[in-house]
Amino acid sequence: MAATEEDNGEFYLRYYVGHRGKFGHEFLEFEFRPDGKLRYANNSNYKNDTMIRKEVFLTPSVQKECRRIITESEIMKEDDNNWPEPNRVGRQELEIVMGNEHISFTTSKIGSLVDVHSSQDPEGLRIFYYLVQFYRKLSKVLSMLGLMNISWAGMLVREISCTPHHRVPEEKKRIQLLFKVLKYCMCCFIPPIFHPTVSNILSKPTMAAIGTTKGT
Repeated sequence: MAATEEDNGEFYLRYYVGHRGKFGHEFLEFEFRPDGKLRYANNSNYKNDTMIRKEVFLTPSVQKECRRIITESEIMKEDDNNWPEPNRVGRQELEIVMGNEHISFTTSKIGSLVDVHSSQDPEGLRIFYYLVQFYRKLSKVLSMLGLMNISWAGMLVREISCTPHHRVPEEKKRIQLLFKVLKYCMCCFIPPIFHPTVSNILSKPTMAAIGTTKGT
């Protein structure tokens, strides 16, 4: 089967949610860039928290899975004409580029599905709501993977290529611990409906290449 233009073309996704209030400008923002870099920023001034910034490079396999999720959601067919306008509670922005398609959405913060169902476009806003929730959790998990250093990524490469009796016991313990952490992240941060998708993203063929990271 021939690859589609969306498979081979540029892929870019940026999401922002934030507001200005008692603690200043608080926001969450992340972007999946065409070069495979995921940039993640979370700024909360509550209790004088410092801004969290992370960068991690994703494999082509991970990027392909992200494209697939966008395609199957059919978010590119929606528009925000009848969505709630940004207000003092906050604003959300979602921008996506897939091949020759470029779309952007702007709306208010959505507290729950009650807000979705009471809107003028519940069907379109529901797609946006679930997609955004998924990518928010996914970006958080992937940025947490960025806490791995390159030596840990190297151990994962050896985990894939070695038979059990060739593994160094200490490495085996660390690998087991890492996968427990990933399983915990999935349970805590990602709704069960998306677990198969995240399991695919974090599968062995893609895990080893998630290792070049930056963070502050």
